[in-house]
Amino acid sequence: MCYALQIGPFIRFIAHLRPRVISGKRQKGNFSFALQAATWKLFTRSRAKPSTELGSERSEEKTMAPVLQSSQPWVEKYRPKQVKDVAHQDEVVRVLTNTLETSSCPHMLFYGPPGTGKTTTALAIAHQLFGPEHYKSRVLELNASDDRGINVVRTKIKDFAAVAVDTRPHHGNYPCPPFKIIILDEADSMTEDAQASSLLQNALRRTMETYSKVTRFFFICNYISRIIEPLASRCAKFRFKPLSEEIMSSRILHICKEEGIYLDDEAVSTLGTISQGDLRRAITYLQGAARLYGSSISSNDLINVSGVVPQSVVESFFAACKSGNFDKANKEVNNVISDGYPVSQMVSQLFDVVVEADDISDEQKARICKNMGSVDKCLVDGADEYLQLLDIASNIIKALHNMPEEFTYEC
Repeated sequence: MCYALQIGPFIRFIAHLRPRVISGKRQKGNFSFALQAATWKLFTRSRAKPSTELGSERSEEKTMAPVLQSSQPWVEKYRPKQVKDVAHQDEVVRVLTNTLETSSCPHMLFYGPPGTGKTTTALAIAHQLFGPEHYKSRVLELNASDDRGINVVRTKIKDFAAVAVDTRPHHGNYPCPPFKIIILDEADSMTEDAQASSLLQNALRRTMETYSKVTRFFFICNYISRIIEPLASRCAKFRFKPLSEEIMSSRILHICKEEGIYLDDEAVSTLGTISQGDLRRAITYLQGAARLYGSSISSNDLINVSGVVPQSVVESFFAACKSGNFDKANKEVNNVISDGYPVSQMVSQLFDVVVEADDISDEQKARICKNMGSVDKCLVDGADEYLQLLDIASNIIKALHNMPEEFTYEC
């Protein structure tokens, strides 16, 4: 009930009460007490509502409340919790299983393509060694998004590595060895100056040497060539292989069974192709398609979610270049740019088409692929996509029609 509707009775009550106070028939202070009582009565009356009205509002709230689905990413939901569950890394799993049994752990370097289980393996080792009780106090994880310059090495990493640990034997389900673990994920993504400087090299090397009795380092990277030699030489190296299509298919079908999703054979094959051996990417594509298209997902749905350039677009671009007509090739370039396809993805798929083409000589393929490598580097450096794709089209035309790589002009 609105407060404005009860102002009238309240004013009449005050007008009726005021003459008595002025005439002196009430003692001092009674007017203020009555005013407070009247105000409280009005407030409680305005707040009070019939039980039927309250019940209807509560039922309306129940019907209007949205049902929130679990927002946990499937990548985390289905991440292996133990080393033995990591897929398609038999040699790594066998060696690390023996390490867990003996609780003797060296410095480790995990390298390989993304989505093959490197971070999962490092986290599984830490959890199996220390368990949930000692994990936070014994494990320090730093990602490429964190500040990992020389100051972090001198302060955060060094301070954590220098802390002494309890060497008494622990009685429980976890071995809890007498050392800590520092995980440097995406170690090859450190800034160029920070990793190349001798100051950072010596800082990490000295930290590893000084506190080797109580601290172990796990380096995780995609390219081992980007890890400086003083650090790599002190670690046991483990290479993670790209996942085969059979392994990825079995894992994807397991997730589909758990989530109630239907994928036909063509969709499973397409998912394995567009993810390029990256299981994390495949699971992410699958979850995105499930949220957009429901429980039944087709091959085209996965292609739309992944952002892959349709094969017809790639073949049409290559056919225009083979025709030797620059205007036609430029039209295809404009179509690719206007449709919003990523040129880096276009270059990757065009590379596969060129390599698998049977009507092109090896010399022509070499010229085209050399130019693609230069264009890919320019795209990484932030060059204009239209100009770079047009450069590829021009070089394909010159290579397929045996034109010289450099034009000469007579003055």
